[in-house]
Amino acid sequence: MEIYLVGGAVRDRCLGLPVREKDWVVTEATPEEMLRLGYRQVGREFPVFIHPETGEEYALARTERKTAPGYKGFKVHASPEVTLAQDLQRRDLTINAMAVDSEGKLIDPCGGREDLEKKKLRHVSAAFKEDPVRLLRVARFAARFADAGFTIAEETMELMRGMVADGEADALVAERIWQETHTALLESRPQVFFQVLRDCGALAVLFPELEALFGVPQNPKWHPEIDCGVHMMMALQLAARLSDDPVVRFAVLVHDLGKGTTPKDELPRHIGHEKRSVELILEMGARLRIPNAYQGLARLVAQWHGHCHRAMELRPATLLKLIEATDAWRRPQRLEDFLTACEADYRGRKGYTERAYPQADRVRNMAQLSGGIAADTLDLDGLKGDEIGARLSAARCRAIADALKKQAAGPR
Repeated sequence: MEIYLVGGAVRDRCLGLPVREKDWVVTEATPEEMLRLGYRQVGREFPVFIHPETGEEYALARTERKTAPGYKGFKVHASPEVTLAQDLQRRDLTINAMAVDSEGKLIDPCGGREDLEKKKLRHVSAAFKEDPVRLLRVARFAARFADAGFTIAEETMELMRGMVADGEADALVAERIWQETHTALLESRPQVFFQVLRDCGALAVLFPELEALFGVPQNPKWHPEIDCGVHMMMALQLAARLSDDPVVRFAVLVHDLGKGTTPKDELPRHIGHEKRSVELILEMGARLRIPNAYQGLARLVAQWHGHCHRAMELRPATLLKLIEATDAWRRPQRLEDFLTACEADYRGRKGYTERAYPQADRVRNMAQLSGGIAADTLDLDGLKGDEIGARLSAARCRAIADALKKQAAGPR
């Protein structure tokens, strides 16, 4: 029995990066031997075992053969006769097909170390095209290593385009699409994930609502970058600068989906795109089974971001309505997430990236002020039900109006 550290741990170690998790491959072993040593088997489709002390995964060396379309259409063969080189040969990218033995020696039959030096994401073999999940994985790795200057090898991109043309992307299931997308949203350059999917043609298959934004014009007065798709990518990049939260980043990604369905005779205006965006977010959320927390903030931003941008001109009643929509008093973090997403949208435009966004402070301050007015501070004698709510809203609206008047008058 020989045990090797493999995959991402080896790659990250070579790059001098922190190792997130360790995966191991075991050769010349049987499931029975692993069980006798105290490992716990968890793999159904192929033998994977959990170490009794570290909890790390140990997989028996295996080969795979394509037997049907899609990412589940594989026949797996694991036996003591399968070599480490054969196991590494089935992996996606050369930089993920390296191993380290028990003495610390690097084993690199596919040229992964050279591609790390060249900063290339390159497929190991033609078998790459047999697994459509690799479309998503390559896009995700491109997002992760974009800051380090990594690019996708042209021959790998051509292979990815061929996979999409052959319908492999259509075989991806919702759970796996969202799993990879969620991970990509956590990367430092999440917009690269979607750009790579667009470059290979997969964006139109997996996220047609996003693909529809490209080529759609906006009023250059407010959007010097003009193209809705370009704005979406710029806003997502800005969101990654402002927040590590993937919920916020997703909200920015989809906040303008309705602009992709604007009738051509109305362009470059986008009348009613907010309502259409909310509907498309609901459709995407149902199709990809996106968690409610992501959908909820996304719909809020889609519907109200325009009001937030105009916060400095809003009437007190409209400003209060915006604050109420965010549920700011019960969920203050939700308000902060909303404001961050709106700021990313506002600054994610050509020439706007370094501008201030005082609108956020206006909404935040008025939410704090109005939240300090509670029902027990008012005269509610004789009132009940909706009448109490109306009296409370009126008092909060007056407080906002008085505060805005004082701000407009300036110091005396």
